[in-house]
Amino acid sequence: MKRHIPNLITLMNVFCGCVAAVFAVLNQLELAALFVCLGIFFDFFDGLAARTLDVRSDMGLQLDSLADVITSGLVPGIVMFQLLGMSLSGGWNVDLGSQASDATFWVGLKVAPLPFFGFLITMASAYRLAKFNIDENQNSSFIGLPTPANALLIISLPLILLYQNNDFLNGIILNQWFLIGLTILSAFLLNSNIELFALKFKNWSFQDNALRYIFIIVSFVLLITLKFLAVPVIIAFYVLSSLISKISAK
Repeated sequence: MKRHIPNLITLMNVFCGCVAAVFAVLNQLELAALFVCLGIFFDFFDGLAARTLDVRSDMGLQLDSLADVITSGLVPGIVMFQLLGMSLSGGWNVDLGSQASDATFWVGLKVAPLPFFGFLITMASAYRLAKFNIDENQNSSFIGLPTPANALLIISLPLILLYQNNDFLNGIILNQWFLIGLTILSAFLLNSNIELFALKFKNWSFQDNALRYIFIIVSFVLLITLKFLAVPVIIAFYVLSSLISKISAK
């Protein structure tokens, strides 16, 4: 029985991803972000449960990546789709059809083509997860940005719009060139050869886990002071600190 527990937890990730996708399509991005976070929570604990119960399996590995394709791949793509649509309309209540040319039709509906560029994130996430499944060198570190971290980066944008209430930030986030650039950067980071540390503790020694402890403390302080704006700052800090640590270790 215990061998099924991690897979059941992973399936909860699948469920959360499906619910998040529905809310994202309905442009209820706050609720979509909530269920993405719940999915990532289950994504973390299915691996922990598998290690604790010593029931790791190839099926669990495949199922975990399939769940991540939904929660951390499809949903961020839909969120970027919505944000790009907002960048065309200039606000939250977006009518994508009004932005399309008369010659642009998709299944009988007039739809602007630009928002579909957001699904580059979904494609890059699926490719990254496929590579991860066949790569045996990503046990204590990651090669490229993990899909859950990238998902948090993307879903933080509508939360910043909703809760930070800053005209300058809103202007940046709803700028279509910023969103296009972020989409490209996201796809690049997901499949880059940058080695990033994993938050996996083999022991609780500060000497062996100094970078991890510093990252957690800094992230906690940033979340308190910057709220949702802290998420992109934390992701940037994660990448930069990994690069600095790698260079200093040489």
